[in-house]
Amino acid sequence: MLSFIATLHVLGIKAKERVLSGEKGATAVEYGIMVALIAVVIIVAVTLLGGNLKTMFNNVATQVPTTAP
Repeated sequence: MLSFIATLHVLGIKAKERVLSGEKGATAVEYGIMVALIAVVIIVAVTLLGGNLKTMFNNVATQVPTTAP
C-alpha cells in the first residue's frame, strides 16, 4: 500500500511540474491513450448492441417483400 501511495505522490509531482513548465497541448502518448479508450468504448458498445441489432435487422428483413409488384 505504501508503494501505491508513493507512486501516486510521484505522479502528482510530475503532473505539477508539467503544468508549471508551460507545456501546451497533448503529447503523442496522451493521444494514444485517448484513442485506446475510444476503441474500448466502441468495442464494448458493439459487443453489447450487436446481438440486438442483428435481431432487429433480421425482423425487418423478414417483413420486407422479396418480389417487386
